Amino acid sequence: MDQNAVPALIALGETMVLITPRDATRLADADDVRLSIGGAESNVAAHVASLGHRTAWVSALGDDVLGRRVNRMVSDLGVDTRWVAFDPSAPTGVYFKDPGHGVHYYRAGSAASRMTAESVAHVPLEDAAIVHVSGITPALSADCAAMIDAVIDRVTSAGTGALSFDVNHRAALWAASAAAPVLLALANRSDIVFVGLDEAQTLWGCETPDEVRALIPAPAHLVVKDGDVGATEFSAEGTVFVPAIPTEVVEAVGAGDAFAAGWLAAKLSGATAEERLQSGHGRAHLVLQSTDDVVGIVTTDAAR
Repeated sequence: MDQNAVPALIALGETMVLITPRDATRLADADDVRLSIGGAESNVAAHVASLGHRTAWVSALGDDVLGRRVNRMVSDLGVDTRWVAFDPSAPTGVYFKDPGHGVHYYRAGSAASRMTAESVAHVPLEDAAIVHVSGITPALSADCAAMIDAVIDRVTSAGTGALSFDVNHRAALWAASAAAPVLLALANRSDIVFVGLDEAQTLWGCETPDEVRALIPAPAHLVVKDGDVGATEFSAEGTVFVPAIPTEVVEAVGAGDAFAAGWLAAKLSGATAEERLQSGHGRAHLVLQSTDDVVGIVTTDAAR
């Protein structure tokens, strides 16, 4: 296999060191923790790679021991990291997961927050089948917001691949009032959009998937996720709903990334809308049962 070939999916965004209890114990009470990694876009790339498609992750890390560890761990999951930059003047971000009670970020001034449109100008985004970004990145800095604008412009203008956008509103990074118009505009410039119904309610006051579609009519594929109820896809194939897999939830963080990855991998394989949604639920089901964002990933030869 040509290792210089452009991967089918390129994901772009920050990945941090993740510190989490080994089980579902609250962070305040845990004595045993694990050092892992977490980032929405690299999570997606890793899951898609595990499902047999070549992927790459584009980002910046501190030129430090934690940055090198993050890069190695993402690469070990079968993801191409050739376009990751190391910044000697900025740190690698860190966050702590408190099972059942969210996360705590220590990412201000990180290397990834300093990325610009010029940082990714050399990455052949136009040649990938899918470029995946999320609403987390434009919240990191004004430069990162401008970079996402430029990435969307490049991919959609080329018309050779699809721009995938996960709304991924993070209240800890920006208030809904500030995020709502920005995320709505980005969604309507994308080809594939993932959004939770709860997010849509918080950001735009939508109560049903149909209301979300009325507000976001532009994407060829809009997927509205409704937690343990199921997910609805709007596309040229019509409106398709697939119920969620009943799951005993240990930790919800990372499940949305897993769902998006399952859906995107199925899309790359030419699956139907129902199959795409089923694939998304299957990956989310794995992650919901663990404190790890990338549980169940097995690297395949095809992914490398």
